[in-house]
Formats: sequence, C-alpha cells, structure tokens
Amino acid sequence: MDLKKRALFLSYFTVIYNILEGIISVAAGLFAGSISLIGFGFDSFVESLSGGVMIWRFSLGDKLSQEAEEKIERQAERFVAVTFFVLAAYVLYESVKKLVFHEVPEISLLGFAITILSLIIMPALYLVKRETGKRLGSKSLIADSKETLACCYLSAAVLIGLVFNAWLGWWWADPIVGLLIVYFLIKEGIEAWSGGCKCGDE
Repeated sequence: MDLKKRALFLSYFTVIYNILEGIISVAAGLFAGSISLIGFGFDSFVESLSGGVMIWRFSLGDKLSQEAEEKIERQAERFVAVTFFVLAAYVLYESVKKLVFHEVPEISLLGFAITILSLIIMPALYLVKRETGKRLGSKSLIADSKETLACCYLSAAVLIGLVFNAWLGWWWADPIVGLLIVYFLIKEGIEAWSGGCKCGDE
C-alpha cells in the first residue's frame, strides 16, 4: 500500500475507533457514575479531532500551498488545545466533587471491556503510525502517534482504577484516576497550543 494511502487509512481508523470508544466510555461512565470513564471517553472524542486533522492533511495532497496548509493546521491545533483545557476543567471539578462527597461509582463491566480492548488495539496502532510517519518523514503523523500512545497510558490508568474499585472497594481510585487524566489533558493541551511536540527526537 502507498504510504500516504496507509497514513490516510490509519487516520480514518483512528477517528472511527475513537468516536466509538468515546460513546461507549461516556455511556458506561454515566451509568456507573465513573468520572474516570467519562473523562476517558471525552478524551477519545478530542483524540478523534487529531485524526481528523491527519485526514485533512493526507487527503488534500498538493491542492493547497504549504503556507495555507500550515495556517489551517495551526488553527485546528489551537481549537483542539482549547477543547483539552475545557475538558480538563470539567474532569477536575467532577473528580474533586466525588472525593469531597464520597460518591461511590458502580462496577462497570462495559468499562472493563472498552479499556481492555483499547489496551490491545492502541499499542499496535501507535507502532504502525510511528513507522509510517518515519518512512513518510511526517512529523505531524509521528505527533499523532504519540497521542495514540497517551491513550494507551490512559486506558491502563482507567482500568487500574476500575479494578481497585471493583475488587478492593477503593471508591476513591476512580476520582484519583480522574485527576491523573486532568494532568494528561492539560499536558496535551499545552503541546497543541504551542504547536505540538518536536517529533524528530525519536
């Protein structure tokens, strides 16, 4: 498969999977009262925006000048950054509220399923994106692969919180993981606002 076509396919897959992951995670989180699942789900929606930027980049080809392409991409990055900050504020508020009022989340089998599935799919997707980005010389695709890797870490953190709540009765693990997600959201928001990570240091 042509490298640009592969990059486009990976971007479409990222968007579709993250939207489905987001819907399932938010639904499971609302049903169980789990802020970590809700935060994870909304993060998936934001991640799909990054995939959307990649689709735009690799589908336009040479239709735009490099200057115009860079301008639109920066606008998209700033929009994604603001979304990260708004989401971080929401998750922070809900996490602190649950800690203060001792709001105990229910056990979520659907939450277990989606986080485990993400831990299977996301590492493989990260490796393929990174390898494709290197072969294309595309810093933006390599940066996008790093967002996929961050999703792997978040999946693991949310799963650990679900396990602690279900088997050990540590209700506070869920909002604590929510606070961890806030850290990731702010970090990603700052990177997006400043123009993303420097991706030549692989």
